[in-house]
Amino acid sequence: MILDSYRHKGLRKQLVETIRKKGIEEKNILKAIDTVPRHLFMDSSFLEFAYEDKPFPIGSGQTISQPYTVAFQTELLKIKKGDKVLEVGTGSGYQACILMELGARVYTIERQKNLYLKTKSFLPSIGYKPKLISYGDGYKGLPAYAPFDKILVTAGAPHIPDTLIDQLIPGGILVIPVGTDIQIMKRIIKIDENNHKEEDHGTFRFVPLLTKKADD
Repeated sequence: MILDSYRHKGLRKQLVETIRKKGIEEKNILKAIDTVPRHLFMDSSFLEFAYEDKPFPIGSGQTISQPYTVAFQTELLKIKKGDKVLEVGTGSGYQACILMELGARVYTIERQKNLYLKTKSFLPSIGYKPKLISYGDGYKGLPAYAPFDKILVTAGAPHIPDTLIDQLIPGGILVIPVGTDIQIMKRIIKIDENNHKEEDHGTFRFVPLLTKKADD
């Protein structure tokens, strides 16, 4: 197994400074970025680039998100310790670990079966244990485990799924990139069962949020 060396720790501190300069101010998020060893989530051919502020492929047409984007989405969620959080798009598991470092109780869902199987076994091996890693269609969320305090979508969706808003508590937050080629980062705040407000927080580029499961 690849170790977390002093060099890796030093590179993480440089990464933290990079995203701080880009506007991420929440100290707990910066501490989480400094703590989670991103290189462990990446293919060995990308290890030299693990602490660059860039996304990289992880297989199955998916990527590990740019650290700044991870931090930006996390900041929009306003995570409090003990929050029950649904992550749609487990991917490598890196974002889930950042959420767990902040004290969130994480439920995460992935539609690519090979990524789901890999991440389900990998995260406990490095000391991270989400409440649930599920294989399924992210558009449907996890109604059996709802409601959630926060929901984070880590892929570009063509629209905001009502099913996800329905699974929030009143006052809950959904962060989701919406669009096809380029996405607008949306923060949805649920007011009550019939009303919510929507905020725009800049443009990003994500892999698409796909329907159904990969082997359907």
